[in-house]
Amino acid sequence: MTENDIREHYANRPVKPVYHTLENDTMKLFCASIGPDTLPPLLLIHGAPGAWYGYLRLLDDSLLQQRFHLISVDRPGYGYSRKGRKPLTGIDQQAHQIAHALSLNKSGRTAVVLGRSYGAPIAARLAMLYPDKVKHLLMVAPPIDPDREKFFWFSKWGKLPVVQLFLPGRLNTATAEKYAHPAELQQLQSCWSGLCLPVTVMQGGNDWLVDPANLDFAKQVLADTQTNFIFLPEAGHLITNSHPDLVRELILEAAVHTDER
Repeated sequence: MTENDIREHYANRPVKPVYHTLENDTMKLFCASIGPDTLPPLLLIHGAPGAWYGYLRLLDDSLLQQRFHLISVDRPGYGYSRKGRKPLTGIDQQAHQIAHALSLNKSGRTAVVLGRSYGAPIAARLAMLYPDKVKHLLMVAPPIDPDREKFFWFSKWGKLPVVQLFLPGRLNTATAEKYAHPAELQQLQSCWSGLCLPVTVMQGGNDWLVDPANLDFAKQVLADTQTNFIFLPEAGHLITNSHPDLVRELILEAAVHTDER
């Protein structure tokens, strides 16, 4: 979406986002928030490529607006969160930087964190690193198995410098992430046992971007956690768009049924 598209989308809506840029010498994080900052935070982390407005369905949901301070970020390297030319492909680095978004919330309550696609392992790492700030993790179509990273015939072309000259920055960042991802997930493997909070994992059976067998991997590494595994046989990759009512229900359940920590 362009800035004009976003302005038109919100032109006649009573509830509009507030924009924030959190920046220091080493990071720049752009966030769009909706709702009073005194409500519990719901942090939304997009995939690759992506942007904060990929969660418009959730941000515009009136029921969620009543219950949460919604915060959607441009992940480091995307949109308005670009700082420097080198893509930030480290899961740990992204998790640490995105955690700063929770400073926008003044409720003193722990967050529900939702990450989809490439945002899911980052959301998981954030929950591992900041267990005192997160009460429930939702991973939607998560590519978390280092042995099941999908590469396509066109993937290799995106690495060529001459090709990158003609591609938008977000696609070059996504390509860099893709080739770094298996090694990053290998480093994450020993950390899953440290995830000590309720988790929900959703996976579609017709997902052509993320191998559905990632759900089996999740069941292995999260076997000792309080996790709800949801398999949607007919769903594709964009579950937050194709099943918004179910996603909303799961978010609301996470807020209601999880004890405050």
